[in-house]
Amino acid sequence: MKTLGRGLNANAKNVDNRTALHYAVSGKNTEAVQLLLQRRVKVDQKDKFGITPIHLAAWFGSLHILKLLVQAGAEQKVENEDGLNILHCAAINNHTEIVEYIVNDLQMKELDKEDKSGNRAFTLAAEHGCVQMLDMLMTQYNMATMKPNERGDTPLHLAARNDHLDAVQLLLQSFDTRDEVNMDGETALYQAADHSQEGCVLVLLEAGCDPNILTDLEAPLHLAVKNSHIPVIHFLLAAGCDINATDKRSQTAMHIAAELAKIDVVEMLLKAGFDLTIQDKQGKTALGVAVRADEAIIVDMIIKAERYYAWMKANPELNETVHSEYPLTFKLDHRNETKQLRSMAWHLAYELLKPGDWKRLAEHWGFTKEQVSAIEEQWTGQHSYKEHGNRMLLIWLHGAEVAQLSLAKELYQGLVVTGNSKAANKMRMEEQSTSSKNCSIS
Repeated sequence: MKTLGRGLNANAKNVDNRTALHYAVSGKNTEAVQLLLQRRVKVDQKDKFGITPIHLAAWFGSLHILKLLVQAGAEQKVENEDGLNILHCAAINNHTEIVEYIVNDLQMKELDKEDKSGNRAFTLAAEHGCVQMLDMLMTQYNMATMKPNERGDTPLHLAARNDHLDAVQLLLQSFDTRDEVNMDGETALYQAADHSQEGCVLVLLEAGCDPNILTDLEAPLHLAVKNSHIPVIHFLLAAGCDINATDKRSQTAMHIAAELAKIDVVEMLLKAGFDLTIQDKQGKTALGVAVRADEAIIVDMIIKAERYYAWMKANPELNETVHSEYPLTFKLDHRNETKQLRSMAWHLAYELLKPGDWKRLAEHWGFTKEQVSAIEEQWTGQHSYKEHGNRMLLIWLHGAEVAQLSLAKELYQGLVVTGNSKAANKMRMEEQSTSSKNCSIS
């Protein structure tokens, strides 16, 4: 700073139109600020963004420097290119002591005005999660407002979108604002779901926000599925959202999950009991979408679910806890308890069944034409029918176990009825041989 005494220009600007005073203030260098003010530098010099030193003092929370600038005659109402004044700058950064000075000492409450985006100090504090600032503006200065900005976003929108959970909770406790929509038709809940802000989604739902308001024919559940965000999906389902709501392509969240082939998401949605008969604008059900995407695992999961819910509908007196000791799942079965059954299915499909045999079995067990066609779409070569048969048998085993059927008996009878007595007898002989060996070992 001694160089200032050698005739250098203290008001010199760099390429951004910033002077030494800008840097001294932003660096909270009180000594440098005092020295520059003694040299009578221009205190209201704007940089290329319209920011003056007094903006920076409020932004960085330098109360003493702010007072020095005011004493030096700095313009207190100055705005930058975005229309931000010193009250806005303090609110954005939660500098409550700066706001107290502006309102109590400077008596400049009129600075509580909209910037060029339509945001007031309260709105900006919400956007940046400044809970202390929000509380002070509400309780001490009556500056609270839920008025939307130019985009139609309320403080609740901005807090939720940016995952400021404490701010969201304070706003929900203090105001009745819940389901207001912005210029794009988005609610605060929609924005929280779109940004995968699970904490905010939960508190918004608990506060009674409507999960079924569509934005451009898209519900929060569609967004959560697209983002594959399991917690948000769980919260929305638990809140009783409309699981069969369709978007502009007439697709449900289940269609989207099937196309994206996210197994855990598909599993969660299938357990929720979606209407799997709904068709999109191309006439595709969720099963059809999975087939088109060539996602065999998803195809099989959906068929398992279709058969499970058809069985439940035909047996309304039964409860899930009665017919299975294992939690309901539509995923591939990797349990040790069913390893032998899965090996049996593979052996039957790959070594005993001929082309067309698996289809006759599927028809006997009540598979629909659409389900058979969906399985058959997978192509692995000239012997694809073997894999098709294996997949069909595993799907059947899933339902047979749920219904607590005698698997060996049902399989034997199915083979006999469909004209495959040779395979039936061979399977029975192999089963008896295995049982005999087990008895000998024991």
